[in-house]
Amino acid sequence: MINVRWRRSAAAALVSTALLFAQADRPAPRTDKNSQIAHEELLAKAKAGRIDLYFEGDSITRRWGATDYPQLLENWNKNFFGWNAADFGWGADRVENILWRLENGELDGINPKVIVLLAGTNNVGNRVPVEGAKVLVEDVTRGLQTVIRTMQEKAPTAVIILMGIFPRNDNMDVMAEIDAINGNLAKMADGRKIRYLNVNDRLADETGKLHEGMMNAKDKLHPTVQGYQVWADALKPVLTELLGAPANEDHAPAPTGDPAAR
Repeated sequence: MINVRWRRSAAAALVSTALLFAQADRPAPRTDKNSQIAHEELLAKAKAGRIDLYFEGDSITRRWGATDYPQLLENWNKNFFGWNAADFGWGADRVENILWRLENGELDGINPKVIVLLAGTNNVGNRVPVEGAKVLVEDVTRGLQTVIRTMQEKAPTAVIILMGIFPRNDNMDVMAEIDAINGNLAKMADGRKIRYLNVNDRLADETGKLHEGMMNAKDKLHPTVQGYQVWADALKPVLTELLGAPANEDHAPAPTGDPAAR
């Protein structure tokens, strides 16, 4: 009898976990104090300067234009100065967290000409979920569709450059999920208002194994300067098409960083 009860309880827990898991299209705030402070700072950033090029995402995006990663910030300035670019990524964000930030003021009133979106790797994680890869792929795809719709509502004239999720080698088993999600993202592009851009073949080989020096050697997830330059080299022809050549001066708001780093 105990075994039966245990099995029923375990099955119920799995169902409950699956229901909780499938929520990438439901906005969810980060509840830690550091993230709340960062949100307030990004709200202030949205009201400062001029933003023609808006980057959104998680820590992979955030680190590029952050004051607490000066070497990466130098690379950011080298590549995007003159395009009035601002970084609105936040570390450890899942798709639903990004959706919440967008729905709570971080894109209001900006009207950028171009939005670059890279998100989803934190939903994928570094292990195949008990719910199965198919459930995760569908959930992340649905969440990113909702993010794009929200961006289009908030910034109807912007062209969205939708990035394929980058390879991660902290567990090669999840590469199949990333490839499946990226396949779905490619189908969202119309070639005009939504452009799909995937640089994974420049970051890794055909199996998803990272090329030497592209990602942080410790986590095999966050790009090095070399990896970010690969991303920049792919973006710049599209940005030049959409924004023209970079100007000699820049009016973007000052970069922000991790409040905890201060």
